[in-house]
Amino acid sequence: MANITLNGRPIETPDGTLLIDVAKTAGIEIPHYCYHPALGNPGNCRMCLVEVVGFPKLQPACRLKAADGMVVSTESPAVLAAQAGELELHLVNHPLDCPVCDQAGECGLQDYYMEVGRYKSSVSEDKRHFDKRKPVGPHIMLDQERCIACTRCIRFLGQVTKTAELGMFGRGCSERIDLAPGKVLDNPYSGNLADVCPVGALTDRDFRHQVRVWYLDETPSVCPGCSRGCSIDIHSSTKRPWHNEGRRVARLKPRFNPAVNGWWMCDEGRYSYKTLDQDRLGKVLRLKPERAELSWDAAFTELAGRAGELLEDKGASGLVVVASGALSNEDWRAFKKLFVDSWKVVQFVFDPAPEQTGAQDPLLRRKEKVPNLKGGEALGFGTQVKSAPWETLECSIEAGRIWGLYVVDRDLTRVWGAKTAELLSRLDLVVFQGPFKGGTGDLAHYRLPATATAEEEGSFTNFEGRLQGYARALAPVGCALPDWRIFEGLLARHRARRREG
Repeated sequence: MANITLNGRPIETPDGTLLIDVAKTAGIEIPHYCYHPALGNPGNCRMCLVEVVGFPKLQPACRLKAADGMVVSTESPAVLAAQAGELELHLVNHPLDCPVCDQAGECGLQDYYMEVGRYKSSVSEDKRHFDKRKPVGPHIMLDQERCIACTRCIRFLGQVTKTAELGMFGRGCSERIDLAPGKVLDNPYSGNLADVCPVGALTDRDFRHQVRVWYLDETPSVCPGCSRGCSIDIHSSTKRPWHNEGRRVARLKPRFNPAVNGWWMCDEGRYSYKTLDQDRLGKVLRLKPERAELSWDAAFTELAGRAGELLEDKGASGLVVVASGALSNEDWRAFKKLFVDSWKVVQFVFDPAPEQTGAQDPLLRRKEKVPNLKGGEALGFGTQVKSAPWETLECSIEAGRIWGLYVVDRDLTRVWGAKTAELLSRLDLVVFQGPFKGGTGDLAHYRLPATATAEEEGSFTNFEGRLQGYARALAPVGCALPDWRIFEGLLARHRARRREG
């Protein structure tokens, strides 16, 4: 351990820790642009200069390591003057478009100008002009005039994704960030560039001009897009211009978690929030034989009665439950109480293939596009329970051995295609439960609306067995309920029916 003095305070820190990290741990923010904990410390912005007793010059805190006996100041007159001078150099050619820049409110230039700037400009020449509003990929817009050449984006593409779509071109006053020849910024993690850019040079095309950041509220959550379960923050607002229906999600951002996703998240997860406003279910419906909108009490009573009659007459072996790894741990517990402990179901389909699987890579993305298969396995589901593969299930329905399906957040039309309607028409009871209608929603006898992850609180267990909780960011759509409440409602009616019988 090294004992140092920082701004007059004695601090003990592991020997060799960068001074910028020591200061942050002590609650002292040293201005910086180029340094990023996951991308290294090139020391080219020179904003993190500090004064160290015994050193002839100011030192960059992102390059200097703590050593025993060091006396460091981050707020001496020499440090503040140097930081103000460096900031002026960064702003010499920066455009004055803060009122229309999406980075306004979370911009390092704005923040540091208020802290160490507020100088009278010593430059009278016109600013240089480069390309503005240049699309460099499907998700990122480049504004070369706003760039301060911190190279975070280049290092991210070189060190993390290893795709190298951006580079530094030109020299001196002509230096600028641009696409490498023949490249398009379309890798699966390109959205992270809007996060690592400390200014408004790289902005998210999806978020541009939608809502100001000071109107956003943050809710800690977990990405439900794959079995990785990245830690994220949901940024929601009532100010999005095309919404008149309360709070909606404006964007998703990665939340630092060194044990799961580090600083990053993939584009699939980042832009998945758009589905929250598409194809949603909000009404409890009986679709067959006569279509009618029901209250939850009426639906629980009616469905529990119908299922109970069929279970008594035809046996539990003829009911198959098709479940999803999108269920939370709380949902899985209620699921087990209803289907295993009470209804005595023995046939389940849990395999996420084919419609809940996708691309996988060594960085974050997992093949299973659901967040909580491990949570189900912990309660005995998945490989530990007798399963019914899709081909076997199809043959069983055609042979008349299956009388009912209870489908939880799965789209059977993406499994069986055009044959789905004919197969389901052979069954005495089909229940569809989930937040999204999909192709199966109109083919069921009963349709029960469930909340999406952003509309409930709960927990997931990722593929490595890490348990993470998430909080509610939005109100449910219509009368949607969490899955566990639906299962418990049916269980209560089923038990009441048995007592009455």
